[in-house]
Amino acid sequence: MPSWNIHTAHVERLLSEGAPLDFGIADVNAFLFGNYVPDIYVGFMVPDASYRIDYCVTHFARPNMTPLPNSDHFWDDYVVRRRADDPASVSLALGAWAHLLADRVYNGRVRLFCQTHDVPKGEELRVRKQADFDAFGRSLRMESRVQVTPELLDAACSFRQYEIKAEDVVRSVDVADAIVDRAGAELRGTYQLLGEGWMNATFDLCGDLMAEWLRTWRRRASEGRAVRASDIWADVSVSRDTFMPEGVL
Repeated sequence: MPSWNIHTAHVERLLSEGAPLDFGIADVNAFLFGNYVPDIYVGFMVPDASYRIDYCVTHFARPNMTPLPNSDHFWDDYVVRRRADDPASVSLALGAWAHLLADRVYNGRVRLFCQTHDVPKGEELRVRKQADFDAFGRSLRMESRVQVTPELLDAACSFRQYEIKAEDVVRSVDVADAIVDRAGAELRGTYQLLGEGWMNATFDLCGDLMAEWLRTWRRRASEGRAVRASDIWADVSVSRDTFMPEGVL
């Protein structure tokens, strides 16, 4: 799955394509932090977090070697129904959705790759796949950092899916800062399965979908039209066939 360097790079790519409000982002700081939220309590990125929540719970996914987060479920329950008068909370929820969308695109394309190339499931697949994600992540340059502000702490505490404690906000920001500190300074690793071209193509596909989705959301909302995930999918040009295995919603 993408690590926080890839998620941070997607935030920077999105914000390079328009003003934050073009995408419904009123608080860029909270949006950036939101892109880390689904991983905070899983136990990998922030091992000293104050408690644990299973990955499949935070990511709305079914157990699988390459799980597919249900970003649509999160969108309908935690973005569409979010109070619009709380900019930091809305932006944090948007960031968490962006994380789930990215994981869904990358993991879905991994599944399609494995189906197409008859790659067997197992530990070797996991190791080779993660080596490619690590190699790609180390190649990315980024500079965005989260600032721990009262507004961010309030939004984290009131996150509707589960409370994010203040001490865990600080721990998460420390981890993210360390990743930014190393960005571009580490040697690239060796690709073992997917390849650099696959990673770059997936990065662009995910970035294009993220930007178009949020612009479509803002346009439909301004027109007083429905903005549930199914409504937005009907309008965006990116086909789910490019990253979703057959028969998976």
